[in-house]
Amino acid sequence: MVDMDKPLKRLKKKTTTENLWIYILRLLKEKPMYAYEINKNIQERFGFEIGTVSAYVILYKLLKDGYVDTEWREEERQRKYYTITERGVNLLERGIRYINEMIEKLD
Repeated sequence: MVDMDKPLKRLKKKTTTENLWIYILRLLKEKPMYAYEINKNIQERFGFEIGTVSAYVILYKLLKDGYVDTEWREEERQRKYYTITERGVNLLERGIRYINEMIEKLD
């Protein structure tokens, strides 16, 4: 028996966990966050869970490429907060524009 939902499951994975950068940048556009907070907000806001280490891996890549920056803050305890850079905002806007264009073409 063929699983008819398999292509849909693959599409959902490709547009969520395999493209975390767009969700992370969207959250950071609203406010600076630390990595655990990002994980929690992805689940609450976007409705899917990611692995514990996933956000750290993507944040490292975004930081290395200049899309986010970091700052240490002392609140309850010292934490590394991530902030979106101007370059990150530009990437986010282009990513959202691409998704919207794709949806328009499919409609």
